[in-house]
Amino acid sequence: MNRAAAAAPVARIAPRPRFYRRLRRSAFVSAFVVVLSIAVGTAGYHLLQGVGWIDAFHKAAMILSGMGPVEPYMDSAGGKIFEALYALYSGIVLLAATAVLVAPVFHRLMHRFHIEDSRD
Repeated sequence: MNRAAAAAPVARIAPRPRFYRRLRRSAFVSAFVVVLSIAVGTAGYHLLQGVGWIDAFHKAAMILSGMGPVEPYMDSAGGKIFEALYALYSGIVLLAATAVLVAPVFHRLMHRFHIEDSRD
């Protein structure tokens, strides 16, 4: 065995409390991004289309969740542009929020596989 291998520190996985803290933080960040996005979408539908708050929330939630628009035709050009941009933004947010939420679990799994490989 060479000296570098003997001096290498022993790799360990973070303790469960630290992992759960990271998981909670990721869940909070994901939820914050989703709530902020739905608020922007609700305000956009309300201000640009003139629909009520509940209907605006419903439309924004359907777009953000990936279900698609509730009504196929918008009344104004501004509403159409907003809906198109919001739909593109929502697709990115949905993927990003999912990635942020799953990142601590994936990170822990990668460390576990690395530790198992280094023991061989």
